[in-house]
Formats: sequence, structure tokens, C-alpha cells
Amino acid sequence: MASLQLSVPHIAASRFKRRPVRCATERQDLFNRIAPVYDNLNDLLSFGQHRIWKRMSVSWSGAKTGDSVLDLCCGSGDLTFLLSEKVGSYGKVTGLDFSKEQLSIASSRQYFLSKACYNNIEWVEGDALDLPFSNDYFDAITMGYGLRNVVDKRRAMQEMFRVLKPGSRVSILDFNKSTQPFTALFQEWMIDNVVVPTATVYGLAKEYKYLKTSINEFLTGKELEKLALDAGFSYARHYEIGGGLMGNLVATR
Repeated sequence: MASLQLSVPHIAASRFKRRPVRCATERQDLFNRIAPVYDNLNDLLSFGQHRIWKRMSVSWSGAKTGDSVLDLCCGSGDLTFLLSEKVGSYGKVTGLDFSKEQLSIASSRQYFLSKACYNNIEWVEGDALDLPFSNDYFDAITMGYGLRNVVDKRRAMQEMFRVLKPGSRVSILDFNKSTQPFTALFQEWMIDNVVVPTATVYGLAKEYKYLKTSINEFLTGKELEKLALDAGFSYARHYEIGGGLMGNLVATR
């Protein structure tokens, strides 16, 4: 699928809106570089399990038929397409990311999959710290593997709170920073002995070595719950999934 997606950049480029992006340039460049093989690596490195985790995350978001929803840091669109199927043709899905290359692939996937409900998707190149939407705009928000990479997590959470309608939920999937020594050691072993060697085959060893540092600098489940509550959410619960290697924060405005 990746080679098919990349063969039509002129189609992809015309199918998403561009807005100014304020972010760490090196992180934006990193995700642009890994975009062509991102989906293939996700399948290889998780043995396909990431698809299950993403369906769980979308389910936790509470998105339903006819809703207007946001997939923040959408990447190549996995969660966006699942949301599209949830809200249906009468709903509206916005996929926002700071990587133009990831959005190009997402837009190409939309074009080639040609599922009727996927016409409800709009792609936006934008900044998770300064969302181009009005207050109380969305019925649900998802964020897959994005919060760990934003330069200001508190600001990102505040922005999600701002654009989410009262009573609605945000569902945030990411690597889990485990407080269990065995799980943390196993996670590091997987990165050193599986993730980085596999990425090396694609010439992306340097790009994937950042994972260990980004997880170590991330927040634990309890810290994520506090981050959401401090941003104004009325309820927050972090679920460990994938044997404790992954986590999903669910917060209600």
C-alpha cells in the first residue's frame, strides 16, 4: 500500500488544507522522513496489534453516528478512517497533523480506498498547540501516538479541552510509561532489540532510537490523569493495554 500511496502526490497535495504550524522543527522533520514506511513498520513492530489498540481507542472516544470529530496528530489516518466509519456519511471527521508527508499519504489512502463514508474526512496541516477551531466544536477527539511528541503537553491538553463540547470525551493512545520495573525493562529491550534493528533495515535507525528517550520523558498514567484534570476535564482514567506496553487516557469534559 505504501508504494501506491506515494505514487500520486499530486492527488494528495490537493486534498488537505494548510495552516501555519508552530512546533519543534526536528520532530516535524522526523515524521516527514518516516512517513513512507510508517504504516508498514507499525504492522511489523506490533505484529498487527496496533489495529486492535486503535479500535479500542476510537470506541473509548464515544464517537457516534452524525458526530463531528477530530483525530489529532492523525499521521497516515488509521484512527481517522475508523472514526469516519463510526460517525458515518452524516458525520464529519477532521484529521490534523503537522507532517505534510503523513497527510499526503493519508489523503492518498482516502482516495484509493474509496469508501463512501470517507468523503466525510477533511485533512488539515496544523498545530496541536494552537488548534484552528472554535470553542466547543467537536463531539469527540482521538489522538494516537501524538501527545508524547508535542513540545507542550499541558497546552495541547488545554486546546483539546477548549475545542471539545461539554460532556464529550477525548481518547489518547500512546506508549505507556510503566511504573512496573519488569514492564519498563521489557519495553526498553523491545526497542533496542526489535524496533531499532527493524527500522535499520529501512535506513531509519536514528529516527526510531528517539523512542526510548521520548517514553522516558513521557508521563505515567497517573500523571496523564492529573494533566487532564488540571486542564479542566471533569473525569480522567488511564488504561494500560497491550500487556502494559501501551496506554490509553480517556477524559471527559
